[in-house]
Amino acid sequence: MRILRILAAPLCGIAFLFTFGAVQAACPPSAIASLEKPGVAMRNGVDRGVLWRIERDGRTSWLYGTIHIGRGDWVRPGPTIQKALTQSDTVALELDMRDEATARAMARPADPELLARMISGERARRLERQNSEACVPPGSLSKLQPILQVTALAGLVGRADGLYPEFGVDETLAVAARNGNKPIVALENAQDQLKVLTGNSEAEEAEQVDAALDELESGKLRGQIKELADVWARSDAARLARYPEWCDCLNTPAEQRLLKRLLDDRNPNLADGIERLHASGKGVFAAVGALHMIGPQGLPTLMAARGFTVTPVLTNAQEQTAQPMPALAAPSPAPRAARGGKAVKGQRAKAAPAAAARGGKSAKAAPAAPRGGARAPAKAAGKAAPSKAPAPAAKGKVRR
Repeated sequence: MRILRILAAPLCGIAFLFTFGAVQAACPPSAIASLEKPGVAMRNGVDRGVLWRIERDGRTSWLYGTIHIGRGDWVRPGPTIQKALTQSDTVALELDMRDEATARAMARPADPELLARMISGERARRLERQNSEACVPPGSLSKLQPILQVTALAGLVGRADGLYPEFGVDETLAVAARNGNKPIVALENAQDQLKVLTGNSEAEEAEQVDAALDELESGKLRGQIKELADVWARSDAARLARYPEWCDCLNTPAEQRLLKRLLDDRNPNLADGIERLHASGKGVFAAVGALHMIGPQGLPTLMAARGFTVTPVLTNAQEQTAQPMPALAAPSPAPRAARGGKAVKGQRAKAAPAAAARGGKSAKAAPAAPRGGARAPAKAAGKAAPSKAPAPAAKGKVRR
């Protein structure tokens, strides 16, 4: 169940609002310290993730499927992604984790009475053990909503494999947008996402907390996160579309309800927000969790139904080659928000050179699908076996 949140909701990034140093030799290095390890470099940009171009009214926008954790050498966007960012007027994210209001909402203490009821007895002891194993100083997360406590711990599991919330793709895109003086628009808010996670009752939240602790204790989550990150990194949209077959995360009615809340129930609102921005005359680079892109309720299908021409650009798994680019400073470990898309002081940097042409190929990088090229995945992310997505409304079309 917890792996759903890593790909579908950026709240696992709550972990990067806090500083967890390596308090003992057995602890993973911090995100910044991990950059000093041999083989980690941020001088190259490789196209990763899944990308679609959407067009309507003579304007182009983009749909980019992200993952909310990442590696240090993923910080620099690849040439195709960089080109799309350069062409866009606005970057739209689920949440802007560096916005001050969002950071405050994420770190706001939960109701003490709720914490006393839910975090007690054996559950409290289990949670304390997981905090210790994750090298989280005692009390660092203890005042947060219970579901956020375990979600933050889930976001830290990948550190042993070099995967950090601080290098989450949404986070690095926000830094790139501010460096380029591009406005950042949040398509949702922290309060609404928290409601999605907690469910409809305290009992349901408690059930999800226990399920998360089960996954943390079993060690299963680490392998799932690593596989998920590898699938995302090679732009394997077909594998993502078969996610329900291999995630081992839809085994109970509670997990199935969670998937519906995280994806199907949110996708229409995300599509509405992207459409409004595009209709206002903006070229939008919309970057949300990659699971929002697959299935008959995925954003490419929904945008086609709204009259957009949708063209796959990065959707095929393939060997991808880095392009030399200037070094990029790592994102700071704590959020420093600037409203309205203004650059954070001290973060201004030169934009990376764009290397991709619309519908063409980037030199030594993953080729963007030409018009009439690769098919976009249209497979359901539900419990059943994947099926073809329904045809979009007459006004829109998906280019194949």
